[in-house]
Amino acid sequence: MNSPFDHSGPSRRSRGALHSSCGTTGADGDIALFYATRDGQSRRIAERIADRLAALDIPASPRDLTTVSFTPSCLAAARLVVVVAAVRYGRPLPEAEQFLAGYRTLRDPPQLVLLSVNLTARKPGKDTVEGNAYLRKSIARHQLAPAFALAIGGRLDYSRYRWMDRQLIRFIMKLTGGPTDPKTCIEYTSWEAVDDVALRIAALIGRIQAPARQAPAQTGSAGSLNLAPFDLGQRA
Repeated sequence: MNSPFDHSGPSRRSRGALHSSCGTTGADGDIALFYATRDGQSRRIAERIADRLAALDIPASPRDLTTVSFTPSCLAAARLVVVVAAVRYGRPLPEAEQFLAGYRTLRDPPQLVLLSVNLTARKPGKDTVEGNAYLRKSIARHQLAPAFALAIGGRLDYSRYRWMDRQLIRFIMKLTGGPTDPKTCIEYTSWEAVDDVALRIAALIGRIQAPARQAPAQTGSAGSLNLAPFDLGQRA
């Protein structure tokens, strides 16, 4: 789809707009935006979403799930919860798992948008619930029914990893046909796809018309998302 946004990458405008408690993310409390990250890419994605929503006059401040204390009432005023969760060694980060488990206990939870950030999503067809096992298993494990869920390619930067992490990730890349050169630094995130996510979020809360869905795409290394609708009830 055509996007009104520039796709040059995330800005730093949302950096530092974090809070230590769970709650609403603006005067109207429409959107609660959270992320779980180890190397910073999920934070950058959440910040990009916040920037794009701000351009549409929709407030949403990204919050680090390591700083959030979840209580059953903390999301009461939010109409939509957005979780951007990195995957490490085959599982979402523990703080994301804990948050989703808490979300699942809510009697009347707000709608959920779940974004899984992982290197598997760099491959064509691995950015959907059907094609991405990490995302599919996370939805099934917590018995979630998100408004939509997508996998987004992350960033591979061996120089930022600890020695043991570097070796483990190189081994995983070897098994999956990815780059193993320790000097490798590749960003697989499609920022155009992240902008499309922001538009879908704005449509969910009724601030813009729902954007037209794209036809399934054969993606390259950027890992752009296939935003075609799917039946989560049948494919979780």
